[in-house]
Amino acid sequence: MEWLALVMFGALVALLLFGYPVAFTLGAVALLFGIPALGVEFFNLLPLRIWGVMTNYTLLAVPLFVFMGVMLEKSGIAEDLLETMGLLFGGMRGGLTISIVAVGALLAATTGIVGATVVTMAVIALPAMLKHGYEPELSTGTIAAAGTLGQLIPPSVVLVLLGDAVGVPVGRLFAGALLPGLLLVGLFVVYVAAYTALRPAAGPPIDPARLRAPAHGLGRRVLLSLIPPAGLVLAVLGSIFFGVASPTESAALGALGATLLAAGHRRLTATNLTETMRSTMRLTSMVFVILVGATAFGLVFRGLGGDALVHRLMSGLPGEAWGFLAVSMTLVFVLGFFLDFLEILFIVVPVLAPIAQHLGVDPLWFAVLLAVNLQTSFLTPPFGFSLFYLKAAAPGEIRMSQIYRGVLPFVGLQLVTLLALLVFPALARWLPDLVDRLQGL
Repeated sequence: MEWLALVMFGALVALLLFGYPVAFTLGAVALLFGIPALGVEFFNLLPLRIWGVMTNYTLLAVPLFVFMGVMLEKSGIAEDLLETMGLLFGGMRGGLTISIVAVGALLAATTGIVGATVVTMAVIALPAMLKHGYEPELSTGTIAAAGTLGQLIPPSVVLVLLGDAVGVPVGRLFAGALLPGLLLVGLFVVYVAAYTALRPAAGPPIDPARLRAPAHGLGRRVLLSLIPPAGLVLAVLGSIFFGVASPTESAALGALGATLLAAGHRRLTATNLTETMRSTMRLTSMVFVILVGATAFGLVFRGLGGDALVHRLMSGLPGEAWGFLAVSMTLVFVLGFFLDFLEILFIVVPVLAPIAQHLGVDPLWFAVLLAVNLQTSFLTPPFGFSLFYLKAAAPGEIRMSQIYRGVLPFVGLQLVTLLALLVFPALARWLPDLVDRLQGL
């Protein structure tokens, strides 16, 4: 029966690759394998498991952070940031790519929604970059990579779900992911600056006259574009880091703050509010329906003894904890070529987390490693979601092969960040430990 669990996992991956809906495939595979092997009565445990998921107070932060991100996207903050950063950096060699990375980092800390960020930057910035002679591969790769930063830089929905799956307090995980996220931003900036320095034709500087910069008031525009979102991020993260509020309470603060910012920009219309609530409902429902399906799948997988089999296989690896880390990180990275990050998070991570704890791996460090690794699933061909979002919004002359070539260096930089975390665990531990000391813990 233990090996039947692995067959069940293989059947799930095969069905997902054929394009069947994730949530319903999880539940269907669980029933098809669970009823013959374990009996119908075994599923009497399922309602209790689902009830536990639905009443999880920490997961209440998911719809609130989604609402915050969608509201800020509807308020036009992305457009304001892109235009302002373009004015600031456009005169430099490769300046537009640097501005894209900077905007991606700022949007990551405010919206955190990959699809909306990538599409917005592709629609607004990509035509301008191509018009000014930027290399298509560099332009598309930078936009796709910068759009994924919202999965790692807090506050992030992925970190909320990952903290619940691994058993790490979300506030500590936010603090642990902040430095690796900033390191990744720095690597992106260094790469595009070095690339355009070595190949000037790939990112030529733009004549300030062509940027149509305002004759006066640029400083005021920068302040109006940067200060409000930065203040909201500081309020949300600061309230978590300093113990003023729980992550769920801070998410509520963020949702309220985003609504007030939209009102301040005079963009809090009935249409925007309705679209924000509908988008929040759709995204949240998708996450929780997948979570219910994953709960059913995990129940059967454990009932068949699959977790015990994987535990024995992983615990017997050479090098013990380091061997487990090498195999688990490789497994998550390879699965990211074919599966969505939610599928990996809800199916694979709950199996790996207890093994990591048994081997003495710091859960916080392990969770941050997983967060960096899961982020690559948005960029790795052939099924990276950012690549599809970008292709859908890009001008017709952009080919998928150009997007694939453009993102490969950024995937490499993400792996460099993952390696740095493995070699220097303090990158994930230093800030949470500092926050604990400041709180007197």
